[in-house]
Amino acid sequence: MEKSEIAEIFKNSKAVMKPLGLRNDDDQVPQLTWIMFLKCIDDFEKRKEMQSNYRHIIPKPWRWRDWATDEVKGLTGQDLLNFITTDLFPTLQHLPAEEGLEERNVVASIFRSVNNKLTGQEGGYKLRQIVNDLNKIPFTDANIVRATSELYEDEIIAMRNAAKNRAVFYTPKAIVQFIVDKIKPDFRKGERVFDPACGMGGFLIESLNYMKKYEKSKEDLDKLRYKTLYGIEKEGEYYLCAVMRMLLRDIDKPNLLKDNSLSKDTKMITEKDQYEIIMTNPTYGGDEDKSVKTNLPYSMKGASTELHFLYYVTESLKENGRSTIIVPNGVMSADTKSAIEIKKHLLDTCNLHTIVRLPETMFSPYNNIATNILFFDKSTPTTEIWYYQMKIREGLQAYGMTNPPTREDFEPVLKWCTHKEENENAWSVKVEDLKEYNLDLKNPNEKEIVTNISPHELIKQILDDERKTLELLEDVEKLIEKEIPK
Repeated sequence: MEKSEIAEIFKNSKAVMKPLGLRNDDDQVPQLTWIMFLKCIDDFEKRKEMQSNYRHIIPKPWRWRDWATDEVKGLTGQDLLNFITTDLFPTLQHLPAEEGLEERNVVASIFRSVNNKLTGQEGGYKLRQIVNDLNKIPFTDANIVRATSELYEDEIIAMRNAAKNRAVFYTPKAIVQFIVDKIKPDFRKGERVFDPACGMGGFLIESLNYMKKYEKSKEDLDKLRYKTLYGIEKEGEYYLCAVMRMLLRDIDKPNLLKDNSLSKDTKMITEKDQYEIIMTNPTYGGDEDKSVKTNLPYSMKGASTELHFLYYVTESLKENGRSTIIVPNGVMSADTKSAIEIKKHLLDTCNLHTIVRLPETMFSPYNNIATNILFFDKSTPTTEIWYYQMKIREGLQAYGMTNPPTREDFEPVLKWCTHKEENENAWSVKVEDLKEYNLDLKNPNEKEIVTNISPHELIKQILDDERKTLELLEDVEKLIEKEIPK
């Protein structure tokens, strides 16, 4: 099967959804994903059935082959919808997790969080069309899986673009790659990577890509895929897409949990809950249940979501572990009691050695909030913080959908990180010089743009501006006289 044929199946499947009101990629991709997920799981299991005493993740008669293939004269129309709604989904939502079948927890979490939106009079027939098309993709073939994975990444980008300012799940790939390049995770040293707000799994996927070069044996392969990458995500559709991305990279037992990291009482975080590396970009703002606030120490209660995440990360980091978290400017300058306590805790328990200040348009067009990347390790208290003010690529006024940040844009920052020294973009600050733990510091080396202009030129500019204003007023006056005669 050619890659172009798979792309055509994706295209046709999404087109089938449009008459049902699912007109955009952010509506279509999650629906395509849950259907493809079931096909993928079944094909993966076919590759393992030759093993003795193999037990299926999804048992009969709810496996894809039991209801969706041509061989069993698959259901369609209302009969298919009835089966999906009253039989398949309820069964998958309550799959019993057993020893050796822990991946059933992932399946159950997905189908407790995702709804079938292919409904109505035509929904069952449209769903049948999609099922028939996906039946043509043999996920038993490793090359097909690889090609599908590449195409699915395009679908994730399309979903992001359609979501626009609702694309809170997305961190530009260039930022993720820069952070992973800076952190340098290494499973050979027993380092595990954790993202407590993993969205669609960007940091985990890039960590996998970075560490694959270290694989030298089957033991390495198993360790990297099954004992190194961990994530938590609370939004069902993002969680589904993260699992799908892992599956298409041959990780059929992803260590992904559908949960809200902030729902855990921080006092209950023990050594077994801690990780060697944490990389995350948690959602800014957002409403949380009031009970979530009680999971912080008393002096920190009332903190914003992003500050809560910052504290959660410091507590979830192992001794000598390394971490990075992306935070908005509000965290840097926040001066409430809870904010000061959390930032004080960060500086007292960790070495916040580097802050990269990103351009305001780095996340454009999804949001234009000024953001910062905090790099710290759990070693010694912070004594000095290095800042780097990243500039927009030369020749651009702003980043955006047509001009996104690139990996090359971060190369000067990455190079500077290996040999830190003060320059026009970089400076350092002693912790004792901070006022009220305010980390929102401007670049003291940034040169002000001074325009040298003579008094004669200044007068000429003022007069020109006045003439243009007078001409505009005269045009308006003529327009009024024409429309409203005296």
